[in-house]
Amino acid sequence: MEPREAVDAVIADLRDHPITGDGSGLFTATWHIGLLCHLAARMAADAEYQLAPNIADLPPAEALGHTTGHLGRAIAHYTQALSPLVTLSRPGAQGTLQKQLDAIDQHGRLRVHLDDAGLALAAARVCLGVPSRPATPSTTASVSVPAPTVLRRS
Repeated sequence: MEPREAVDAVIADLRDHPITGDGSGLFTATWHIGLLCHLAARMAADAEYQLAPNIADLPPAEALGHTTGHLGRAIAHYTQALSPLVTLSRPGAQGTLQKQLDAIDQHGRLRVHLDDAGLALAAARVCLGVPSRPATPSTTASVSVPAPTVLRRS
């Protein structure tokens, strides 16, 4: 698979398996981190391989190196998203009104990290010469997180 195809395949998998603010979201996030780590390792290896003479099938080593850096940023943001995911997936995390209000903050933190990971992945695509969709607040992340629900008691 070409480097561009590999990046697109991983981005498609991330988009097809959204992270939710529950226990399954934690599993999905760790799966995403694994995919991104594998892709970053492959891009770094391709960059090293490209430095060998007579290799014409790969993008330039500099582009592969920059792509690897952006993938590393995406990995860092997914890793930082684990903290709010762990907090949100705890049993009884949405029990009291105060816990529900705290969950809103956790969802916000999660959204920021996932949006930043989406921006890093878009930058990785650009490094490989793959046109990127324009970044807008609603499309910057490759995954979606539902808004928290706050229950009111009468």
